[in-house]
Amino acid sequence: MNEDRASRFQRLQRRCAWLSLAIHAGAMVALLPGGIALWLRDGARALTQGSTSSAGTVAAFTILLLLGFELIGFPLRFYQTFIVERRYGLSAVPLRRWFADHVKGLAIGALLSVVGAETVYYTLVRWPRAWWIVSATVFTAGVVLLAKLTPVLLLPVFYRFKPLDRVELRARLESLSKRAGVPVLGVYEWGLGEKTRRANAALVGTGRSRRILLSDTLLAQYTDDEIEVILAHELGHHAHRDIRNGLLLEALLIAISFASAAAALHVFWPRLGLASPADVAGLPLLLLVGGAISLVARPALNALSRHNEQRADRFALTLTARPDAFVSAMRRLAAQNLAEERPSAATLWLFHTHPPFEQRIQAARASLGSDPAPTLH
Repeated sequence: MNEDRASRFQRLQRRCAWLSLAIHAGAMVALLPGGIALWLRDGARALTQGSTSSAGTVAAFTILLLLGFELIGFPLRFYQTFIVERRYGLSAVPLRRWFADHVKGLAIGALLSVVGAETVYYTLVRWPRAWWIVSATVFTAGVVLLAKLTPVLLLPVFYRFKPLDRVELRARLESLSKRAGVPVLGVYEWGLGEKTRRANAALVGTGRSRRILLSDTLLAQYTDDEIEVILAHELGHHAHRDIRNGLLLEALLIAISFASAAAALHVFWPRLGLASPADVAGLPLLLLVGGAISLVARPALNALSRHNEQRADRFALTLTARPDAFVSAMRRLAAQNLAEERPSAATLWLFHTHPPFEQRIQAARASLGSDPAPTLH
């Protein structure tokens, strides 16, 4: 099969994604009969001298579970995010730096996982019938809080940021954000080039924490016109409240996942050999149900995301009136980030949150001048 370099890269990434899903899902299914999960729970109880749902046992069990998943998943993750990325010229990070970032990510993930598990099992003990409602509410509040704190607390753990020192470009982008009705706290250079060859721009945060991030790889290779139209696209998401709507949709999925997990736990806990529904050895069942809900919802979520991306493209074109810059920026980004030009329908539905770049270019050319002006807020 004659494939271009981008198609080969994306195909390899998809294979890794499917294999990772199979490995982790298989591991959780293997835990369901109760033997391994009960053994891990007993080990956690031995460490903490607590009950099957005490805070210490829940924390220890969650960490043991995470370490198990890390052991079986690390080789593939290393291959996908280090070896493959370097082979295709996208990664610039040395092995030591990659490993340090991996450990930091693992530590943050472990902290969030323990907090989440403690919430679930506290509510299971405290409100046996309504636990899933309380947990879903707490998880939703956590998602909203993370959306606000990630730009100021989590991203600086992994990347270098500094105020953009290109005065004219900064003033231009701040003016653009005011025209779009999306005020920002500031414009920052994002040190992405230390780790990857990709180019990116983002408008992160919500409300008063909103700020513009421009990767150094973008600033080094793209014209001011191209950077302006790329940012205008990001402003379109905020102007159309895609971030807020995304959080509302995520809240709905969290509620559905917890309701489904509660139903599954009610039916299966005796068959799994659990001491009670609040026995922490049932955590793999909850994770498996939540993962299944996410997997089933993915095609619809991807379709909605592609719709939002097309709308943000139209917003950017109308706001800037720079179709040539839009086209050249799309082609540059596609080449630099190894985007696939013509993905299959199945690939599009299962993996792509953005329309193919050629489709975006053609849609932009066809719609320019025929769409109404964007609604500015």
